[in-house]
Amino acid sequence: MNLHGVRTGRAAGALLAAALLTTAFPAAGATAAEPAPRIDLTVLVVDDGGGAVRALTSELRGSGVPFRRIDLDDPARPVIDAAFLSDTVDGRPRARFQGVILPDEAPADLGAAEKAALTAYEKTFGIRQVDAYTWAHPGVGLDHTTDGGYSGLLDGKRTTVTAAGLAGPFRYLDGPVAFEDNDPDVSESYGYAGRPRAGYTSYLDLPVAGGGTASLVGEYAHDGRRELVVTFAYNQHQRQFRALARGIVEWLTQGVHLGQSRYHFSVHVDDVFAPDSRWDTVRNCTPGDFDCPGGDGEGTTPIRMTAADAQYAAQWQRTAGFTLDMVYNAGAGEEWKAAHGGSDPLTTQLLADRAQYRWVNHTYTHPFLGCVQDTSTVPWKCAKDANGNTLWMSRAEISAQIRDNHTWAVGKGVSVDRRELVTGEHSGLATLPQQPQDNPNLAGALADNGVTWIASDNSREPAQRPVGSALTVPRHPMNVYYNVGTAAEMTDEYNWVYTSRADGGSGVCETNPASTCLDEPLDPATGYPSYIVPQEARIALSHIVAGDPRPHYVHQSNLAEERLLYPVLDRILADYRALFADNTPLVNPRHRDVGTELQRRAAWDRAVADGRVTAYRVGDTVTVQAPTGVSAPLTAPEGTRKRTLLGSTAFGAPYAGARSAWDTPGAFQTTITLTLPTTT
Repeated sequence: MNLHGVRTGRAAGALLAAALLTTAFPAAGATAAEPAPRIDLTVLVVDDGGGAVRALTSELRGSGVPFRRIDLDDPARPVIDAAFLSDTVDGRPRARFQGVILPDEAPADLGAAEKAALTAYEKTFGIRQVDAYTWAHPGVGLDHTTDGGYSGLLDGKRTTVTAAGLAGPFRYLDGPVAFEDNDPDVSESYGYAGRPRAGYTSYLDLPVAGGGTASLVGEYAHDGRRELVVTFAYNQHQRQFRALARGIVEWLTQGVHLGQSRYHFSVHVDDVFAPDSRWDTVRNCTPGDFDCPGGDGEGTTPIRMTAADAQYAAQWQRTAGFTLDMVYNAGAGEEWKAAHGGSDPLTTQLLADRAQYRWVNHTYTHPFLGCVQDTSTVPWKCAKDANGNTLWMSRAEISAQIRDNHTWAVGKGVSVDRRELVTGEHSGLATLPQQPQDNPNLAGALADNGVTWIASDNSREPAQRPVGSALTVPRHPMNVYYNVGTAAEMTDEYNWVYTSRADGGSGVCETNPASTCLDEPLDPATGYPSYIVPQEARIALSHIVAGDPRPHYVHQSNLAEERLLYPVLDRILADYRALFADNTPLVNPRHRDVGTELQRRAAWDRAVADGRVTAYRVGDTVTVQAPTGVSAPLTAPEGTRKRTLLGSTAFGAPYAGARSAWDTPGAFQTTITLTLPTTT
């Protein structure tokens, strides 16, 4: 199928059990004289504007699964009839969609003829249907909730993935799926759990009063069709949806689809070797900053890791099975050493353990690489010459900062990739509102040093973009502040930022539309472990389960003194590993790998949107053609082979019970051709 005009997504890559795959694309309606049908690898989404369909659409978009969206509120939308759903290509019957997502089992805005056309289509080609959100009733294979089921709030409820779910579409999960309860004063989730009737196989069970369970997600086989029935409300940001979304897509596509998904998490520790300024709990600012009255640093002690902190970091990595990225400023470390008698136990220890970390260039002394800053005003502004022209750090100065830091690392035996760069405060890149454009000298300095991946701040620039011949790698800031070394300092600054003026805070939370205020200030003695840690862990985990590969960044101060970062990381890793099976490990990519992933996604999205991708399945053969130079994301069952000129090789890499990869045609081939495992 030519996918012209089809919206795209990146859905998940978990795999159905072999037993479920036996029903994939049966040749229903075919005779011995008819060829097997061609099933185009795209999904039909019938959208009523509700949150459930929007959430499923985000999952498709997020992993590269092409889809065609029909807006039920659009009076000019196409009619869903037999001609819309299927046709014939080269004498072979063609199904234009490999799966159908409906708002519920019988959307009111679809006419009787359209519903009948969908029913006939699904029966003829063996196409599956997801009912995005409905209620428990016999029409979807469930008893009413009054007959031993449940209806009501699900906040905080723990559900169980059934044996059928773990053997089938949810085989990547490993334990209960808990419904979020982020605010006890807010109703977050509602649902209906019903007891299964004949033809219904439950995948997600909820314990009910009086003993036993009722189903919240399951497959209803009836009338020659299969529906996945979801009976709880959700949105795209809720963890329970994100945990199940991969499996919903795998069930819908019968384990064979364009798109692939991994769960990524990497942490950049900025300012390694450099000291960080400390928050002043009396003045409510950071001495040394432009906006801190009398902020010359008097009376404060900078925060810097010690050798013991470095030893702890290395040990923590081994125990946690997770590697940190040390984003280093060698010159700042040399300056510290010179000011302290020529000795620096921290540098000695980090270099002794250098092979245990990944290292990323952060410039030699961490200067601001953008315009020359005029700090006579708050906020600062760009300095100008007598003719009103902006003064910029020169190309030579920027280049020296990059080169000298890299040279130091090579001389110390530190493995560092010259293509990767994180500038101090992401400087050199546009910084609104003061500096609305990149330093015009930055791109040339990057080229001088072979830099192709430069970090940016995801809170300002979430999209990847070019800077000369380099591309940005957006990073998520973690809300563990750079200027605190203790939990009490962290809580004090957090209260300043997130409480109203009436409660003693800055009031920024009242004036910033992107912020909200705490109901009351956090207790300095307990606020960090009881509120901030779970909050930050939840936010980071939400990025992970959404398939977002962007790195998170913190600072070396967070590994010093009370070592505030580790409780957050421990919570993230524990929560992830409690939810996902061993076949779905957390991927820990480095800076350049994240950049490559984002680059591939963008190229794929453009190719699909422009109608330059053709992909379909005929029986056990999958054929994909994409533009030259564009890698195609693919997911298929274990045992899938990729055809080569002289034979075949195993396709992709294992993940979440499936095989998946970014792939391109083999030598002397123009298409990717996969042979699926034979089913019986």
